[in-house]
Amino acid sequence: MPFDIKQDPIDDFLEKQDGLIKRGRDSKFCKHAANGMCDYCMPLEPYDINYLTENKIKHMSFHAYLRKINKQNKHSSKFIPPLEEPDLRVKTNCSGTHAPWPEGICTKCQPSAVTLQLQQYRMVDHVEFSVPSLIDNFIHFWRSTGTQRFGYLYGRYEHYPDVPLGVKAVVEAIYEPPQEDEVDGLTLILPWNEEKLVDEVAMNCGLQKVGMIYTDLTDDGSGLGKVICKRHIDSYFLSSQECCFSAAMQNKHPTASKWSASGKFNSRFVTCVVTGNSNGDIDVSAYQVSNICTSMVAEDIIEASVDPSVVRVKESTSDKYVPEVFYKYKNKYGVNVQKSAKPCFPVEYLLVNVTHGFPSNPVPLFTSPISFPIENRPGIESQDLKGLYRHLGLEASGNVHVDYVSDFHLLTFVKGTGILDQNDFAALARLAVSHEEKDANQLAQSTGWQTLVTIMNLS
Repeated sequence: MPFDIKQDPIDDFLEKQDGLIKRGRDSKFCKHAANGMCDYCMPLEPYDINYLTENKIKHMSFHAYLRKINKQNKHSSKFIPPLEEPDLRVKTNCSGTHAPWPEGICTKCQPSAVTLQLQQYRMVDHVEFSVPSLIDNFIHFWRSTGTQRFGYLYGRYEHYPDVPLGVKAVVEAIYEPPQEDEVDGLTLILPWNEEKLVDEVAMNCGLQKVGMIYTDLTDDGSGLGKVICKRHIDSYFLSSQECCFSAAMQNKHPTASKWSASGKFNSRFVTCVVTGNSNGDIDVSAYQVSNICTSMVAEDIIEASVDPSVVRVKESTSDKYVPEVFYKYKNKYGVNVQKSAKPCFPVEYLLVNVTHGFPSNPVPLFTSPISFPIENRPGIESQDLKGLYRHLGLEASGNVHVDYVSDFHLLTFVKGTGILDQNDFAALARLAVSHEEKDANQLAQSTGWQTLVTIMNLS
């Protein structure tokens, strides 16, 4: 039986679905009765390669991939975890007669060679921003300063029906941590002190960290609101440095899975880039990096290059063994050729494409009609108790306006003040996502909220 691992609810949900792709009766080939079935109309498996190709699905979903490789357990009395993380380390318990690494090594204990290829599956199939204003508010910083911006995506995972057994990350908020922004890049301050606090706020709202987003925008100087298209097929989509950073973030946020021997497998952490498209318009692109990329970064096998379109493979040293790395490509004659990845290889071998979009009928979790000032924007926006009082429109009685409380940035600010205890803040978060008057009345009667209102009155 699988390990007793607490998975994300979306995994438990999808495991209960049959995942079969339903097909209607083919009027040309089906010769049977209406209640019959044949090869032309029988349901397809969620990993059917022809269906994926016809519908231009570049990567099958993770659960479709899991169904594909998990067949061995159907007829086995002993459970064999079908998922396994790539192991690129030298085995320390080698049975050979040589001295232990780094004094000695043999073919039994050295890691296998790595052959880079397109990853068949993706952990997240789609990124959905709950409302367009999330992106508008985020890029407002660039419009105001001309410098780039970074933020963490907070949301949840839901079923994505456009891909068989698909998963989408629904983004409800973008939190901007402390950073130093520049015209051509930015510097993050890691680790950031408020991370645990913000994660707790998200958890109180039923959310979690699902990815990161940053801008790469440069005005084209035309005065028409257009930006330069920097990322395209002839340059790069994610630079080698960005790939390594994405891999590090995915390693930091693994996905729990009972189908893996280690209890975790890969990651659903996504990377979104706000940049110019081929028409000069501002657009969002979403990616992940492959599982083999995260393993190579974890074992310090690859590094960023001066050329953003290629990744460098490090050389072995006296105390670190780097396995052979290869990649395949088609030469000018259309023949598949295998080539050593040393000293460097194209960055696209590490990428996993993820689609993105907005819902046709938005139903956001946070509904405040006026945005509370966004954190860590000195000189542009500021957060203080006086501003909180004005935002909430509180009367002397301390009555809580339901909609104005529903703002993620407001919640993180209130949490950071430390005035509300755990129970009172949980009540505030519950009101922010439920929008119920009964929750507002309960909050207004709490000691912590009355203390907060008194302090705001005095500020």
